[in-house]
Amino acid sequence: MRQADIGVFGLGTMGSALALNFAEQGVRVAVGNRETEWVDAFLEEAGTLASHIVPTHSLESFVAELEVPRVVLFMIPSGAPVDHMIQAVLPLLSAGDTIVDAGNADFNDTRRRSAALAAQDINFVGMGVSGGEEGARNGPSMMVGGSDASWQRLQPMLDPVAAKFQDAPCVAHMGTDGAGHFVKTVHNGIEYADMQLIAEVYGLLRDGGGWESPRIAALFDRWNQGPLRSFLMEISAKVLLATDPKTGRPAVEVIVDKAGQKGTGRWTVIEALKLGQSASGIEAAVGARSWSSEKELRQRLSHALSGAETVALPTENELEQAFAAARLLAHIQGFSVLQAASDTFDWSLDLSRIAEIWRAGCIIRSALLDDLATALREIQFGASLLEITQFQKTLDATVPALRKVVVAGVQGGVPVPALAALLGWYDSMRQARGTTNLIQAQRDFFGHHGFERVDATGKHHGPWWDVSATS
Repeated sequence: MRQADIGVFGLGTMGSALALNFAEQGVRVAVGNRETEWVDAFLEEAGTLASHIVPTHSLESFVAELEVPRVVLFMIPSGAPVDHMIQAVLPLLSAGDTIVDAGNADFNDTRRRSAALAAQDINFVGMGVSGGEEGARNGPSMMVGGSDASWQRLQPMLDPVAAKFQDAPCVAHMGTDGAGHFVKTVHNGIEYADMQLIAEVYGLLRDGGGWESPRIAALFDRWNQGPLRSFLMEISAKVLLATDPKTGRPAVEVIVDKAGQKGTGRWTVIEALKLGQSASGIEAAVGARSWSSEKELRQRLSHALSGAETVALPTENELEQAFAAARLLAHIQGFSVLQAASDTFDWSLDLSRIAEIWRAGCIIRSALLDDLATALREIQFGASLLEITQFQKTLDATVPALRKVVVAGVQGGVPVPALAALLGWYDSMRQARGTTNLIQAQRDFFGHHGFERVDATGKHHGPWWDVSATS
């Protein structure tokens, strides 16, 4: 029997689903797991697909079953476990073999591992996989970072298992070293922002308008039939409509309001700041999750802090327009971060292709990505998506509603941190002259940092000491 085309090590939720996807597409896959008893259980669950699966019970046999040059795909927790597995498998590999890390890794780790393994003639690929368990099993969106040679080896196996949008596979080579994991990180950052924006609209309707969950679900379902169509809007409507079998109440109402996070949203914000880019919508979403974890404190303060007013809830149309504006701005911020990273790390990211492969399989798939893909194919080098006429018209039509919704949230004491942050960014970007001239003056006063003048070149200092002496 022929050797396996690829090996998947790590049979957790994602690894198992991806291995079955490979098998279903006719890719012969070897499987292994640290807890070897999982292997036989997985093989039994595979049913008729077991004929395309090679079970192994040691790392040595796992590697031995792979066709040369070998492809080893790790679907294991990021961080130290990946470094440990690399060291364990490395003595069993040969020059020209490929290791794929398909977890949510910090791209800085991926760049480090790529450089270290390249010195030993081993290809290291950081591959972002989006779509959760359902996507991994039936077609994820995949973002591949690594050498051209590793992409040529992987593409024939990845194209069949990827999600399809109009028959085109949603997988692409992003660039060298950490490019794939960086793109996946920003994808997750946009996901954070999109989820938070939906939650803020839900909060305005629930707390500002007294709407019950089924009514909000019906509204979200209507929105999902039009330009706001997205996977996250679809599942939000379904979540709000579900009933808890134990209590008979809407299921969402029996869930504690403490949101978890695994780090990718935070990484997006950190890297955006390093690159000098704004990711204020994502930052607000990360902050909101952090605030949510302080549940006990919030419960105590709910009886002690006040200051809100009763205000009229914006109309359904205004809420829809506000969400559309904020969501567009959040995506524009995300793609700006991608462009800055591409320039900094010499990745030559194809932003239009990224938008295209996000249109199916991944968590942030939406109708908006069609418009973004088209705009990014036509945009002039160095231009911003904010300069695209189509988006300017959209924002002209929808930002007034965003203003009204943010005001209603602020006056009514319903938190809208992401909506407000994105509006603040929009207003900053439309100002030809901002207020950081004062900040530059302050920095020069206390730190002698200097500043640029509007009427002369070079570095200058202000007359602050003369003012101090006479005041």
